[in-house]
Amino acid sequence: MTDIATRTWDGMTIPVAGTYRLDQAHKRIGFLSRHMMVSPVRGEFAEATAQIFVAEDPLLSSVTATIETASITTGSIDRDTHLKSADFLDVERYPTLEYRSTGISRQGSEDPIFYWARLRKHRLAGRGRSHNLPPQSDPAPGRFVLTGELTVKGITRVVDLRVNFGGARRDPYGQNIFGFSATAEINREDYGLLWNVALESGGVLVGKTVQIEIAGEGIHQP
Repeated sequence: MTDIATRTWDGMTIPVAGTYRLDQAHKRIGFLSRHMMVSPVRGEFAEATAQIFVAEDPLLSSVTATIETASITTGSIDRDTHLKSADFLDVERYPTLEYRSTGISRQGSEDPIFYWARLRKHRLAGRGRSHNLPPQSDPAPGRFVLTGELTVKGITRVVDLRVNFGGARRDPYGQNIFGFSATAEINREDYGLLWNVALESGGVLVGKTVQIEIAGEGIHQP
């Protein structure tokens, strides 16, 4: 363990460079989908591991994670059994989900949708001219975009995680730690999870969009 738990970077207190592992006692690998087009259903994967490499330049940091598909739980035994079947995750053939980051960048303090709305308005006012574009907002403290590849059932797609850095410190047990949370949205059909039932009133039984909800702590490895 280093003698210094944290350092300062761009006005933020961040962890020292090194390798960190996901703390099993302080993690949630969760998701949310919709049932019958109206009701949110939350679940999580109870078993997951991750290695986080914090670089001297934080924007060169990286993450790899492995999630055990059979550890899925939504609070319903019947639903969990179905999600583990070949209709969905097919845990017998595909025991893990994998994530590997490929890059990290700062996230602006302004939601991108509002920037593009301002950009469109600017171009209309300028009759299509693209010079003197409105500036994008400065980076928001503690907010990043982690770009990576998520593999589900042998299918790999690019997924951007919107990450909120929670801070870094030394805990009462002498361990250097940092906290974070992250969100993303994926279309489950992009990964071959196609099972559904059409509803007589319109729509489908199981929503196609899945919101990913992650929270955790990293512990420095000596």
